[in-house]
Amino acid sequence: MLKSTRNALLGATLLGLTFAGQAYAETTLNALFMAQAAYSEADVRAMTEAFTKANPDLKVNLEFVPYEGLHDKTVLAQGSGGGYDVVLFDVIWPAEYASNKVLVDVTDRVTDEMNKGILPGAWTTVEYDGKRYGMPWILDTKYLFYNKEILEKAGIKTPPKTWDELAEQAKTIKDKGILQTPIAWSWSQAEAAICDYTTLVSAYGGKFLDGGKPAFTSGGGLDALNYMVTSYTSGLTNPNSKEFLEEDVRKVFQNGEAAFALNWTYMYNLANDPKESKVAGKVGVVPAPGVAGKSEVSAVNGSMGLGITATSKHPEEAWKYIVHMTSQETQNAYAKLSLPIWASSYEDASVTKGQEELIAAAKLGLAAMYPRPTTPKYQELSTALQQAIQEALLGQTSPEDALKTAAENSGL
Repeated sequence: MLKSTRNALLGATLLGLTFAGQAYAETTLNALFMAQAAYSEADVRAMTEAFTKANPDLKVNLEFVPYEGLHDKTVLAQGSGGGYDVVLFDVIWPAEYASNKVLVDVTDRVTDEMNKGILPGAWTTVEYDGKRYGMPWILDTKYLFYNKEILEKAGIKTPPKTWDELAEQAKTIKDKGILQTPIAWSWSQAEAAICDYTTLVSAYGGKFLDGGKPAFTSGGGLDALNYMVTSYTSGLTNPNSKEFLEEDVRKVFQNGEAAFALNWTYMYNLANDPKESKVAGKVGVVPAPGVAGKSEVSAVNGSMGLGITATSKHPEEAWKYIVHMTSQETQNAYAKLSLPIWASSYEDASVTKGQEELIAAAKLGLAAMYPRPTTPKYQELSTALQQAIQEALLGQTSPEDALKTAAENSGL
């Protein structure tokens, strides 16, 4: 009897709200995303709209911040005991977030279908100490983009397979007067520079940590920074790279002002869009190169996940939203700026059509993704390395000394 009365009342309420021309929202979720790279803000809004349409009793408030603000916004909201239900997090944060109880352990919520269907490499994005703290959402690595027309003009038949070849080809382009500074990188004193550095560390077979202690001061870690400094001081690299983030690199490349650029997946379709780009139809993409005798290709794990905050008052609804956002159906529908986490998506013509070259590069690059160091003190380590890279590029100190100082300041 009570149940039928409640249903009748609920029906009347819904009817009243409908007549008032308002949407009925029983629960509001607050979700934090980033305003750059990967999915566009419009895409995230469209995905969310599909979710709220299918779940009229749920409303989702979306907030977008630049990548640089994502970590601090999440942590500060946590400290104030409220804020967000769902947050986007980088692959480098699960260790810290798990240790400080920022995210909910969702290991038991993951279904068999998810376990079997999602690429194994994608799961590493959300894991720490054998547990899962969300669902992988953006599967990403940096690729080497090149301008086919410029290479052709320089008489270069195939893109570089090694980093040394890249420097040689850039020198040919410069010597022939086609472009003064053929290479663009994201070397601003920010996480972007660490992603480029990690790509090179992976190529040179380096290690960040050994037994939890810094191991990047010699071997591949030092080789990687030496390469960056040589590329910068040789005049082959755009000198503004030391201030560039990924969006700056995209703009320079799209304007035809770079022959080579290291960037995330999202640049491929934007740089090929005639409305956005002067080089549409001339964009080539391959995995980032390797180092002779050490690696075939190189790649950084730049993936991101969606998690439920420990302070969320609506964890069930938050999980429902995350499942929708990471579902194969949603990911396949928006596969032009970020490639799906689902293995079988790569055999789907609707996903691969028009981006076959990118998919071919992704199959190699995603399999070679190298992690940035897994440590709860990642933020301190990253800050110390960012400073080391800047100082070495500017010639304020040698690469060896810069990395030694970074190791001392890393908190490890």
